[in-house]
Amino acid sequence: MDSSDFWIDTHAHIYSEEFKVDRNDLLARINAANIGKVYMPNVDHTSIEGMMEIEANDPDHFISMMGLHPCSVKGDFEKELAIVETWLSKRAFAAVGEMGTDLYWDKTFWEQQKEAFKIQVDWAKKYQLPIVIHCRESMNETIELLEPLLDGKLTGVFHCFTGSLEQARRITAMGFYLGLGGVTTFKNGGLDKVIPHLGLEQIVLETDSPYLAPVPNRGKRNEPTYIPIIAQRVADLKQMPLNQIQVITTKNALRLFKSNNPLVVDVKDC
Repeated sequence: MDSSDFWIDTHAHIYSEEFKVDRNDLLARINAANIGKVYMPNVDHTSIEGMMEIEANDPDHFISMMGLHPCSVKGDFEKELAIVETWLSKRAFAAVGEMGTDLYWDKTFWEQQKEAFKIQVDWAKKYQLPIVIHCRESMNETIELLEPLLDGKLTGVFHCFTGSLEQARRITAMGFYLGLGGVTTFKNGGLDKVIPHLGLEQIVLETDSPYLAPVPNRGKRNEPTYIPIIAQRVADLKQMPLNQIQVITTKNALRLFKSNNPLVVDVKDC
């Protein structure tokens, strides 16, 4: 497998209602744009059916994760987690996620979010899967929550990374990846001061479609075909050729999800 041949979107909600009217056209555009794999994070019980349907139609290119999004952690979160656990026990997934914490929308269920986080980390260890972490307005809290749970094997990605260089270094020191998306292109996103100082070995690319479209499409619906726009911004900030960003980030994504990617024999051969 030659990782210079395609891009990977490590985080896209292409099962979302925002794509309902033109989803088949979207899937065709993804293939035409040489996006070789799209990893789909689950949100809660309402997103499973749509996600699974997309994967079933093209499992080599569209790959499911299984987890409970922190914004779906409410008073009855145990019921949602029971559904996640059932799915994890009966078939393979690329990762446990999208999970994590969120202090932007609602702080009401913060204690429940922390409990759900720890439970899902335990499942990741049990099934030897990476975790995909959401941490909006809660990055330091999430790092502090994660650090005591490390066991030398646990890995994953801090999706939609928007933090400081210090936070990036704490995350990568734990063996985790940084998911870079559309915010890298925002004029006041702050990542222009961080990315030049990051090593590429723990960076992966994502869109978080349909959210956070990169410039010049900011404010519009995002989609995986915009991955090269994000990559170009990283290339500019790193003063590196675009092809090199493609090769390295694709290898990183394959390595991150290798535990449940039968197409990857040895990432060193990519």
